[in-house]
Amino acid sequence: MDEKNMTMITVIHLLGFWTPPNVTCLVFFLFLLLYCVTICGNLLIITLVSYSKTLHSPMYFFLSQLAVSDILLATDVVPNMLHAFWVETTTTISVSNCITQLYFFAVSETSECLLLTLMSYDRYLAICKPLHYSMLMNHRFCWMTVITSWSLSFIAVLIYTLDISKLHFCGPNIINHFFCDLDPILQLSCSDTTLVQLLVTLSTLTFGVIPFFIIIVSYVYIIVTIFEIPSITGRQKVFSTCSSHLTVVSIFYSTLLFVYLIPSRGQSLNITKYISLLYTVLTPLINPIIYSLRNKELKKVAGKMINNFLRFHFCSH
Repeated sequence: MDEKNMTMITVIHLLGFWTPPNVTCLVFFLFLLLYCVTICGNLLIITLVSYSKTLHSPMYFFLSQLAVSDILLATDVVPNMLHAFWVETTTTISVSNCITQLYFFAVSETSECLLLTLMSYDRYLAICKPLHYSMLMNHRFCWMTVITSWSLSFIAVLIYTLDISKLHFCGPNIINHFFCDLDPILQLSCSDTTLVQLLVTLSTLTFGVIPFFIIIVSYVYIIVTIFEIPSITGRQKVFSTCSSHLTVVSIFYSTLLFVYLIPSRGQSLNITKYISLLYTVLTPLINPIIYSLRNKELKKVAGKMINNFLRFHFCSH
């Protein structure tokens, strides 16, 4: 054994974000508020889709699954970050818990890629193949594709996280990040990470890049079909049915590409850390907001549910 293997680490210190002591409390309550709104917003989406028969369509079914993915992502990352703000120190986490956090983070990101792809296929069929829509996008197909997406996400990520767990970590046991991301973890390893990086690359191509191109192709067909509609009003009406999804896709992929195209070493690591907030904290927050604000059916059902609740509350008194 060399000297590195004699100093294997068991715990990792996440540096998180440095904030002036006089604003730490404010930052804590800000992120706590964002987390609460994220959970409530996504739970509201799931509840509305389950509650209303008018929302029992493939688009809203996939949207409820996207909300589940956002809850998983936010819950995996934000509570540890809040704890670091509360105790005003670095977060100490065991290597095994760090890898576990990476696992659920990667599962949520992978599932989101696949779910967004299913949603783009749904919009493609609805706009480009309306006569075949109900036959192709039936209840059984929706459940099969969602179960397959979640299963593939859990299995694909498990393959390379199991390999990561077999690595030897020699330190230094400090990660300049607020959660256990892949590259910072691999930098702590004194083992050969070639196999892990190959598996991650294959997984990224299969569940990240290919779905992205499927989404692009779907929207090329959608845009061509929309431009074939003679009236401007008709174009606007059809485009409005996929504008929310297109907005969510744009935000999700642009932030991911921006983070992972920036070099991860040196001074740019601090930039990467702050930009990572976009897809770990803000994306799960704004997804339900985008769909709620831009979707008349969701707003209508939400208003109806609130009215029913208030009526029941006042009648019971």
